[in-house]
Amino acid sequence: MNPVLKILYRLYRLYSGLRYRAQRRFTRPGLAMLGALIAVSLTGLDPDLSASYQAFTVLLCFVLVAVCFAGSFSARFSAVRLLPTFGTAGSPFSYRVVVRNLTAETQSGLSLLENLADPRPSFQDWRAVRLAEDKLVRSFRVSRRRRANLFKLATVKDAAVPPAPPNQETEVRVELTPLRRGVLRFTGVTLARPDPLGLLRKFVTLPLPQTALILPQRYPMPPIALPGTMKYQEGGVALAASVGQSEEFVALRDYRNGDPLRHIHWRSWAKAGKPVVKEFEDEFFVRHALVLDTFTEHAHSEVFEEAVSVAASFVCTIQTQESLLDLLFVGPQSYCFTAGRGLAHMEQMLEILASVRACRDQSFRALEHLVLNHVGSLSGCICVLVAWDDDRRNFIEKLRLLGVPILALVIVEPGRNPSLDPGPLRDQPHSFHVLEIGQIEQGLARLR
Repeated sequence: MNPVLKILYRLYRLYSGLRYRAQRRFTRPGLAMLGALIAVSLTGLDPDLSASYQAFTVLLCFVLVAVCFAGSFSARFSAVRLLPTFGTAGSPFSYRVVVRNLTAETQSGLSLLENLADPRPSFQDWRAVRLAEDKLVRSFRVSRRRRANLFKLATVKDAAVPPAPPNQETEVRVELTPLRRGVLRFTGVTLARPDPLGLLRKFVTLPLPQTALILPQRYPMPPIALPGTMKYQEGGVALAASVGQSEEFVALRDYRNGDPLRHIHWRSWAKAGKPVVKEFEDEFFVRHALVLDTFTEHAHSEVFEEAVSVAASFVCTIQTQESLLDLLFVGPQSYCFTAGRGLAHMEQMLEILASVRACRDQSFRALEHLVLNHVGSLSGCICVLVAWDDDRRNFIEKLRLLGVPILALVIVEPGRNPSLDPGPLRDQPHSFHVLEIGQIEQGLARLR
């Protein structure tokens, strides 16, 4: 393990922790004064050459006075957070926090700060991100400043608390913007009051654990006529709408040896005086696979996050009332989730995509085996890929040889030449699309 990276990681945690505490403890004027204090301390080291040391003394006195007044205050509160169950990455939403003043005095001049779970990554995740982005910086594809908010889960605006009368409740509206999909964890709320100088804030923190699921970002898409025809589905309508092996009812007929007893129509037998059974017909309908490529070395890869967003966009666009949609991907194990015709709904698919993670302990062949095991019942296949290498080209070629209609979409880094060789789809250019980060929406709009 590189000791230099270990030291840099510790410095990163120290710096990010100090920055977080300073932004919460100091008001905006306080941060400005703190910055001025640091600036004059650097320029006023030699009093013979600069008079800025005088300004340093004045600013330091203000800060020390504010620190003396900025402890915790003794007021008691309780709070209830009325949080929505779901949010969407990149889309701000608001919710309410009901604060109850448990003292005998009116509390005013307060602001409410949300406490989120620590978003700082483990050393392994931080190291993987740093190495991956260093590689992109050397290839002039990405700026280092993108790493600043890579692990930040959400931004929450400080909310002003209306004056709270004694032993009464007041309602606070909070605005939050999720930055990434996944589970957003709240640990508590903090009620803050500025000191008399308005530089620092004193706190009362209330534990209030809660979670919200942040769904992937979705892009608007045009109506898409997916390739493929109806195929026989074993179990017929029962596969999609009920439990068991019953098929669609067609007519009544005389009993034949071998007919199951559960198909006997007892009322008709009583009327006709002989056994009569219900006749069924197996169902043929459209079934598409939405294949999500989760194989990337970079767990927080922007390419992978955009691939999840593209898959979520297809889930919201494809109409599943008269068809089935299989979501296929590989995580700790292979997964196949089916929506449509009475099974899972679009919202459940989005919940699954909100929690999907990159797979780094298996090879791409695990996904290939998963899809090939289901290929017999598929009308068509939508493949959302995070790379276009030999393994993925061979996978697409196998699907073509099996006669499965394909729509392949490859997500690439910004600034990369999007004109990739379609390989096995060279004779079907309409079935192969390269989507560049930053222009995903425009690329999806061109699909037909």
